[in-house]
Amino acid sequence: MNILILGSGGREHAFAWKLRQSPLCEELFIAPGNPGTAQCGSNLPFAATDFDAVRAAVLQRGIGLLVIGPEEPLVKGLVDFLKEDPALQGLAIIGPAREAAQLEGSKAYAKAFMARHRIPTASYREFTIDNLDEGLAYVRQHPLPVVLKADGLAAGKGVLICQTHDEAATELEAMIRAAKFGAASARVVVEQFLDGIELSVFILTDGKDYVLLPEAKDYKRIGEGDSGLNTGGMGAISPVPFADAAFMEQVRTRIIEPTVRGFEAEGLDYKGFVFFGLIKVGGEPYVIEYNCRMGDPETEAVLPRIAGDLGAALLATAQGRLKGVQLPADPHHAATIMAVSGGYPGDYGKGFAIEGLALRPAEGSYLFHAGTADKSGHIVTAGGRVLCATTLAPTLAEAVAGSKKTLEGISFEGMYYRKDIGYEF
Repeated sequence: MNILILGSGGREHAFAWKLRQSPLCEELFIAPGNPGTAQCGSNLPFAATDFDAVRAAVLQRGIGLLVIGPEEPLVKGLVDFLKEDPALQGLAIIGPAREAAQLEGSKAYAKAFMARHRIPTASYREFTIDNLDEGLAYVRQHPLPVVLKADGLAAGKGVLICQTHDEAATELEAMIRAAKFGAASARVVVEQFLDGIELSVFILTDGKDYVLLPEAKDYKRIGEGDSGLNTGGMGAISPVPFADAAFMEQVRTRIIEPTVRGFEAEGLDYKGFVFFGLIKVGGEPYVIEYNCRMGDPETEAVLPRIAGDLGAALLATAQGRLKGVQLPADPHHAATIMAVSGGYPGDYGKGFAIEGLALRPAEGSYLFHAGTADKSGHIVTAGGRVLCATTLAPTLAEAVAGSKKTLEGISFEGMYYRKDIGYEF
């Protein structure tokens, strides 16, 4: 079976690395990919949002399985576009249709879905230009801190935690009236602040049945000790020490199963990954957000812990026959550490030569490309998050040490990485 992965980051390199191991994989293609994915298969020169190019590649390359990595093509309806094409009826697709992808594409849609299916989440209200005055009055009397979320996709930047009523009112007006986050903040969800510890839980589902994947905890802040600005993710660990059997049973019964039953009850076409952004408050799980794809850098920590044939599981998911499928988890700990460009998440330079890529990673370690490019045969930086190392080891401390050792052999101008991933455990 020929497989096509859409996307260009560390998540897609991890998918390419894992799917290359599947006995079902004959030829592997990645679009647009990066120099890391090129080590696993053949990169194709088009964007994941170029629907016509995706269709042409599927037909020309005899693709049997399509794995959609990023959220944007899902929210824009790539799955619907492909499924409506008579020439592509045999294509197995991993990713929800447009309506189901609104669980990530619209915070308000997700909140309403959770309310309908009694899934625990923070209380909320939503506001637009039509009821902005009501919204301003609402945030001025809301308990502090108060959370403001742009309804649409905002590249991970549309969530604000306001510490004063004046700040909340000012930011709400900036989001709605001044389009602080563009069209994404034309509607704003105002949420109760939940105080707890966060984790990410993932499933594969065919819309009726599901397989639970290893959980992870990511680290968003740029600075050690979780200080400084938010980023796309500076690292991740799996398993999560506080996610014991009793807690995960609550996650399964209160969140995962009602979500999947909700898909079936509402007739949502959902065949792919569900990412549950959760927070543990007083020992109980609440949903912060849904994502309709795997996270990054969580994917780079989760996939190495999957011991089974991911290719076979994805094909079963797309074909609606997931019942009974199992993906055993490797008992080892995984620690992923992301190396980023100097200045990230603010302004940063690109095109710096990366040294040390020819060195063999530490034992049990893997190096994934997140933001790199090939410039005349030399690998250079091409993004804020550049490379990440993942190590599997018997303990978390050993896994962290292995990933740090791998990155110690890599260098590029301005390179920075957190040395304290997993510090609180």
